[in-house]
Amino acid sequence: MDHQENGETVIRISNPTRFLLLPIEENAAEARVYIDHKETYPVPMNIRLAVNRIDYYVPLQLPENAGPLVITINSVSSQAVCWEKMALSETFDDSNREKFRPLYHFSPAYGWMNDPNGLVYLDGEYHLFYQYNPYGSVWGNMHWGHAVSKDLVRWEHLPVAIAPDELGTVFSGNCIIDKENTAGFGKDAMIAYYTSAGEKQTQSIAYSTDQGRTFTKYDKNPVVTADIPDFRDPNVFYYEPTGKWIMVIAAGQEVQFFSSSDLLHWEYESSFGEGYGNHGGVWECPDLLQLPVNGDPNQKKWVLLLNINPGGIFRGSATQYFTGDFDGRQFTCESAPETEKWMDWGKDHYATITWSNAPQGRAIAIAWMSNWQYANQVPTLQFRSANSVPREISLFTKENETYLINQPVPELKSLRKESHSLQAFTVNKSYNIDQITENNTGSYELEVSFTNGSAGIMGMTLFNSKGESVDLYYDLSEKKFCMDRTKSGLTQFSPDFPAVTYAPVEKQNTYTLRIFVDNCSIECFDGDGKFVMTNLVFPDEPYNRINFYSKGGAFEIGSLDIYTLDTY
Repeated sequence: MDHQENGETVIRISNPTRFLLLPIEENAAEARVYIDHKETYPVPMNIRLAVNRIDYYVPLQLPENAGPLVITINSVSSQAVCWEKMALSETFDDSNREKFRPLYHFSPAYGWMNDPNGLVYLDGEYHLFYQYNPYGSVWGNMHWGHAVSKDLVRWEHLPVAIAPDELGTVFSGNCIIDKENTAGFGKDAMIAYYTSAGEKQTQSIAYSTDQGRTFTKYDKNPVVTADIPDFRDPNVFYYEPTGKWIMVIAAGQEVQFFSSSDLLHWEYESSFGEGYGNHGGVWECPDLLQLPVNGDPNQKKWVLLLNINPGGIFRGSATQYFTGDFDGRQFTCESAPETEKWMDWGKDHYATITWSNAPQGRAIAIAWMSNWQYANQVPTLQFRSANSVPREISLFTKENETYLINQPVPELKSLRKESHSLQAFTVNKSYNIDQITENNTGSYELEVSFTNGSAGIMGMTLFNSKGESVDLYYDLSEKKFCMDRTKSGLTQFSPDFPAVTYAPVEKQNTYTLRIFVDNCSIECFDGDGKFVMTNLVFPDEPYNRINFYSKGGAFEIGSLDIYTLDTY
């Protein structure tokens, strides 16, 4: 290890192992790390090497059979603690060390994750790619991480799929299966479309002919360019009536549509967005798909999922959407321009996209379960961020408008390992979930029904022995369902975290909820799927008690089913 006068440190490795373990300090300045193996590392990485203390370690994977290596690191003091603690190793221990790691929501083994990318189904596997920083648990060094599942709930981690190159880091996009070898990469090739984020944001291609295990970048990248700063997150699908492929790209505060006959050369068609919906932030991660209405497969409309940051209904990040028609060139919104529609009524549901090539024509969506207001500050270190549970989506109509239905995918029921049904309750009395169930770990599912007797507030509190609590309640006078996480546990890491979120509801005789509680999140689904609310929580110990209460009215609890859940 040679600390030079120009501020560089040169590390020479004569006999490389599989990994060089790097000590990380999250508040340290980023250092530029250059590896003299351009085939594997064509560009340097930005890594927060430990100067004063070590928060955790990350593995720098060294090229196989590369011979001696030289690694050059800029701008880290020769007195920094990282130099003594770096170590060569054949292994890296990624076993969980975090109390807030979810049991049944997908999270990376280590490092940072944000947007889901490239969701695609092929040969019995659901592929989940995602925005990934393998060199720290804060945003940076965007790669595509990769995992696969046969059932949408149990995931296998795979190596990084796509890494940065001279065109830039690897931002969001999607994958398609080229069943007819249209692009010439091979029949059933998996083709990834992604944003190369360099001096400009341009759209690039990588393809795989081995079920997504390895990708080759197209030698004529980029394939779509524009002279605007925010031009990203391509989403590609086949539009059968015209026999063309369509690409939707987020462009500032609109989306642009392109078409192609060969998946390689793209022609601009139209744009949508000016004057429509919420424009409180940049539009990102579009997805355009056709969905059945009111359960009728013969009646369909087009839905444009469109994520926005900031500008969400509860500030920060959120997923808005538009419904209407698409003719292969233009999207026409059926709603008045000022209409805003939200896919999820919590603070922690963003970058939603759906699986391409899903079996039986299913429309399955998943989101990044966080908010850019505090995503880098949530109280975990080994990893940051998780995904929502997968959701099956469709449409319903109300008062001449079309809205999304969100339902948990049926596969989630396979996680249930115990069930307990209770039929008799006393309002304003606490029940200990630990005593009701046998193997409660704090991650569970609830199904509850309320029968309304009169106007007022009816709800439930999940809480623990520390006094940390989350209120879930219907305010019938205001016609809304609310979740209050202001006293949920750790909240002080951001002034934007404590919040009460709410969704509109209609007055009815019976209200049902399906509630997914995990180590750091609560997702509430209306029984009919007409609203869903996703919020992170960080309790010091699990919520193991429940209390039903009313204010200004009376109600009855129809039933409560508690399911303890297995880990994936």
